[in-house]
Amino acid sequence: MNKFLKIILLLFGFIFLVGLGFFLKGYFQPRKAGILIETTPTALVFIDSVQVGRTPYEATQKPSEISVKLVPESLAEPLASYETKVNLGAGIKTVIKREFGESDESSSGEIISFEKIGRDETSLAVVTTPDSAQVSIDGQNKGFAPIKVSQITQAEHQIAVSALGYRERTLTVKTVTGYKLAVIIKLAKSTELGSQPLQSPSGQATPEPKTLYVEILETPSGFLRVREEPNIASKELARVKPGDKFLLVEEDPKSGWFKIELGLPAQAGWISNQYAKKIEKASD
Repeated sequence: MNKFLKIILLLFGFIFLVGLGFFLKGYFQPRKAGILIETTPTALVFIDSVQVGRTPYEATQKPSEISVKLVPESLAEPLASYETKVNLGAGIKTVIKREFGESDESSSGEIISFEKIGRDETSLAVVTTPDSAQVSIDGQNKGFAPIKVSQITQAEHQIAVSALGYRERTLTVKTVTGYKLAVIIKLAKSTELGSQPLQSPSGQATPEPKTLYVEILETPSGFLRVREEPNIASKELARVKPGDKFLLVEEDPKSGWFKIELGLPAQAGWISNQYAKKIEKASD
């Protein structure tokens, strides 16, 4: 009986150790990154110069930066291929959507991904091509891209992006608490406008849209702090120098501070309007 009991105990111990080994392997092993690619029409998919299939394409792999090339399959007319680089994060699925045109200008699409942030935070960032496109979320105008909505509900949201001379693009995304949802949207040029300028009802040409920038003025310290929120008690993100110019993201109605793009997609911060001024520049 004692011998039989020892065998049972050894068997349970072996099973426990094997199970523990699989658990620890899964726990310490980095989580996979996901990628989903959808195109119109179907396209061949190349990742790091290796053909891996055709769209719709979905796979998982180790987190890393990869190069993606999409070659459309079309017998009717030649379409422009598409190449980009994306950073695949652990436990996150990156989505690439592309509608091919005869050229890059007539093509459209988006890249959607997540970035881990605070546990109780939910945010949405939108970057567009062309720059400074008009962005609305759930029917509410949010200004000109790039924009970042720091507090947004965890739910499905509709994003609409428009710009003069381009076809409007709308898409539905779902935000998740604890993550920043980053959306990079490419608009296609409209073929309906042709090369003629838009005419107002009076017959006069509509002026080109202006892109607002902020120029940094001289400061006692020789630099100006860029902060996370529009107040001097907020966390410092960077420092900018007098004479530098940055794209204006938004203006705080209470303090008058300017939110500027810092040069990286979906990254922006606030500066005091005491040492900065708005300037206008015609969009390209």
